Amino acid sequence: MKRVINTDEAPAAVGAYSQATATGDLLFTAGQLPFTPDGDLLEDVPVADQTRQCLENVAAILESEGADLEDVLKVTVFLDDIDDFEAMNEAYAEFFEDSPPARSAVEVGRVPKGAALEIEAVAVLE
Repeated sequence: MKRVINTDEAPAAVGAYSQATATGDLLFTAGQLPFTPDGDLLEDVPVADQTRQCLENVAAILESEGADLEDVLKVTVFLDDIDDFEAMNEAYAEFFEDSPPARSAVEVGRVPKGAALEIEAVAVLE
């Protein structure tokens, strides 16, 4: 059975979707843009800072369900410019130092709201 997950510690959804859903022991986050929990978009800051905000949002969603970044199985990163990969990757590595999850990183035509990237994750719940 699907459960809808919402927390005030991450930005509210900007459309007709949930911050995350879970079924059984799997949690799926929606793509997280570099919004602060207060709803401020970090669009004019370096990609590394946008990456950190996206991953802080993922972490907040996980924490609301008693999980953390160690429980992440798979991450997908959508970049609006693949040339930003290195800067994204350096910031990303700060969050996944030991046993990082599987990951895909792809360039897309555009990211919503003019952000440089969007990050989604799949995690296992204990």
